[in-house]
Amino acid sequence: MEIEKKDIRSLTKEQLRDFFVANGDKAFRGNQVYEWLWSKASHNFEDMTNVSKETRQMLQNNFVINHIEVDNMQRSVDGTVKNAVRLHDGLIVESVLIPTGTRTTACVSSQVGCSLDCSFCATARLKKMRNLNPDEIYDQVAAINKESLLYYNRKLSNIVFMGMGEPLMNYNNVLKAIEKITSPEGLGMSPKRITVSTSGLPKMIKKLADDDVKFNLAVSLHSAIDEVRSQIMPFSKAFPLKDLRESLEYWFEKTQSRVTYEYVVWDGINDTKEAIEAFVKFCKYVPCKVNLIEYNPIDDGDFQQAKPDAINNYISNLEMNDIIVNVRRSRGKDIDAACGQLANKS
Repeated sequence: MEIEKKDIRSLTKEQLRDFFVANGDKAFRGNQVYEWLWSKASHNFEDMTNVSKETRQMLQNNFVINHIEVDNMQRSVDGTVKNAVRLHDGLIVESVLIPTGTRTTACVSSQVGCSLDCSFCATARLKKMRNLNPDEIYDQVAAINKESLLYYNRKLSNIVFMGMGEPLMNYNNVLKAIEKITSPEGLGMSPKRITVSTSGLPKMIKKLADDDVKFNLAVSLHSAIDEVRSQIMPFSKAFPLKDLRESLEYWFEKTQSRVTYEYVVWDGINDTKEAIEAFVKFCKYVPCKVNLIEYNPIDDGDFQQAKPDAINNYISNLEMNDIIVNVRRSRGKDIDAACGQLANKS
């Protein structure tokens, strides 16, 4: 009877060391294999040239490496790279490399599809199939790091969890992946270069604060008026803004880390004077900065980019109140790699 092989990357370093001891080898062999799996991001036991052929065969007999494959890679005219990533079970997610003059940023996915139902987002139209495992999240980052070195001759500098899925609905796996990404035994990136973006789940934001995370938090807000926000993001009816505010105050009190608000302005939806005043007021609850994001229409429906005047009204009102605001122009629109466009189209 053939034994069912275990995914080797689900083991801790201690468990790997124990495996080798139990099989009559030295514990440090586990350290060597662990390094191949994580910091060298190896997908093949045969790559592990500092362990004997017999040991590699023993690993092959007992384990699998459920690695990702970059199934399709597209490059935009602006240098953005979109990866369609095939998982070990054949499902597909997307991740994006965004280059600027001084840095390269990976935008990674945390779920196949999404748990939530934001009306403006292409990913929300896909059924949520499953959460990604920590190694699948890690592999996306490792793949983009290789592309960054290949195309831009520099290591990946930043990571944003703004791809497919709601990261805080895959809480444990996202935190385990970040632990590996920031570990000296993984990619050794600073947590301050990582931003987790949530649609605003108050209970999970408080949990992040309690878990004393060191990465940055971004919230997709899009409106500081409950009725409007629940039209844009129907799930938010269950999470009113007063609860979100309270969780963000708790976050800041615990972490002393300011929040970033991601905010798209749409024509006829949140471009009014009332909408601007409500948002400015919300921004004063905790130290924050604002990213106003250019919208990328996914169809000819209700959600269309606001007029430049509306964007300028937001900017002037925020700046008048000493709130830092950046306007994020879209990248990778021609390959459907921009914010809200990830929907497994090629």
